[in-house]
Amino acid sequence: METLVRAEDATVREQGRLQPWSLQWTPVIAGALAASALSLILISFAAALGLGVASAAPTWRDTSFALWLLSGVYLIFQALISFGCGGYFAGRIRSPYASVNEDVATRDGMHGVASWALAVVIGAVLTALVAWAASKPSSSMQTSSASEPSVLSFELDRLFRAPRRPPNVDLSAERAEAARILMTSSSHSGVATDDRAYLVQQVTALTGLTGPDSEKRVDATIANAKQAISRARAASIILAFSAAAALLFGAVAAWAGAAAGGRHRDGRPLSAWMMHSNRWSSRPAETPQSMP
Repeated sequence: METLVRAEDATVREQGRLQPWSLQWTPVIAGALAASALSLILISFAAALGLGVASAAPTWRDTSFALWLLSGVYLIFQALISFGCGGYFAGRIRSPYASVNEDVATRDGMHGVASWALAVVIGAVLTALVAWAASKPSSSMQTSSASEPSVLSFELDRLFRAPRRPPNVDLSAERAEAARILMTSSSHSGVATDDRAYLVQQVTALTGLTGPDSEKRVDATIANAKQAISRARAASIILAFSAAAALLFGAVAAWAGAAAGGRHRDGRPLSAWMMHSNRWSSRPAETPQSMP
């Protein structure tokens, strides 16, 4: 029995010697699944605590820049934790190599990067599925028109708000047209004079307000729309930058985690840059000597 075990171990090490840079997909897939699961847990906690740079509610634009920055930092933090653990898992369960040399950490790191890449693909697929499911119309929720940007839905509601209106009046075409005009408020020239006059005319006809009141409402709506578009653009930039930084740092964490997992697998101490607090662990084991 012992001879059979030794033969199997020799076979594994011989395969590792003949194919030193080949990937073992079982630890890669396991590490990617572990990273995806942990990332989902951490993101769920963040959503429960309200750490987000955007929301479907109109009050999300009242959030401070500090909350946006904290959300971005947390996104990077969860990437470090989840991808680092996934890389460690991939390196820890990988089969040992035929020989232990300076290339072992690099090979283990490649397994961590592979698990990171697979986890990113899994996250992208899940995000696309969630976005597709959220875009489907629901019978219990009234959705905005296809030509009406959701970021301006609240401004359009206030623009065409009327004390009295006949029931079952469809304003989809008017709202979509007004939204396209309000989108120009974020340009350098702003809303054109004739477009502003047209909005005043529409508000007067659809709400029953007088001319001066309609002008005040249109001017206030244009100012609010410009601010809403500006904050939505800033939130998109912060979210995109935070996601890119999180993925980049996640790749580094996956590499380092896989290298640490490989060292634990082989019974070797961590590198000095991985464990500064426990310097004694980076020293080779000494053979105990008998007392004189």
